Amino acid sequence: MNGMKRELAELQQGLEQAGYICDTSTATVLYLAAALGKPVLVEGPAGVGKTAIAQAYAGFKNRSLIRLQCYEGIDESKALYEWNYKKQLLHIQAVAGRDLEVAEVEREVFSDEFLLPRPLLQAIISPEPCVLLIDEIDKVDMEFEALLLELLSEYQVSIPELGTVSAQSIPLVFITSNASRELSEALKRRCLYLFLDFPVPELESRILQLKIPGIQSEMAGQLAAALHSLRLLDLKKTPSIAEAIDWGMALTLLGLDTLEPEALLSTLNVLFKYREDLEKARTAIMNKQEV
Repeated sequence: MNGMKRELAELQQGLEQAGYICDTSTATVLYLAAALGKPVLVEGPAGVGKTAIAQAYAGFKNRSLIRLQCYEGIDESKALYEWNYKKQLLHIQAVAGRDLEVAEVEREVFSDEFLLPRPLLQAIISPEPCVLLIDEIDKVDMEFEALLLELLSEYQVSIPELGTVSAQSIPLVFITSNASRELSEALKRRCLYLFLDFPVPELESRILQLKIPGIQSEMAGQLAAALHSLRLLDLKKTPSIAEAIDWGMALTLLGLDTLEPEALLSTLNVLFKYREDLEKARTAIMNKQEV
């Protein structure tokens, strides 16, 4: 048990050096995912660092990061592979005068030379261990989810013209979701589950001190406490961690060491991107001041 605690501490320290601060429970999920060879399904509201955790892990392990950004309508030609049809056509034209069997020409044009790997296949054929980030999986349909199942369970891809391509080294897979729709049980069953929420004030204060050069610990603590209160409001868009960092940097540029009410009110535009959210925040702050 002591050995595992040491490894978890080293993992947290390595992620922090790569720019990401996480708690022990999050580090445990990452540790187990790597040990078991399981993908990590990361869910949570927008802006809590779901993509950043994959980027930081790749940096910590010194692995290449291969990213598939999901969107509505994506298909296997954009995610998995496609054939270089122009090059195939040129090859067919080049051998047209030669006495070759049709089957032989087919074998030539449907070979690795004419294959265009997309992110999923790139991760499988990578000779070195990599990190595969499948970002915002909830934007795709169930058919595309089904396409992922073989890769996530067997770390292999079936290409009709070539056969089965197995991973040379097992990638660590991160799948992120904003939970805009329910994912299939088949996909969830293949993954370890990690839910990321907005950090508690103590953790967010550490994040702000890591990300904002020169910020004082007192100021970071005040910002984190203010953010925690503001996120409790009924907002159209809750301020993300990235926006919190921008806010802290703006206040630091103004030369502030403490969170003065006037500066707080005048810089809320950095945090909020909708007029109704801005008004709610201003009203809440003014009411608190009056009390």
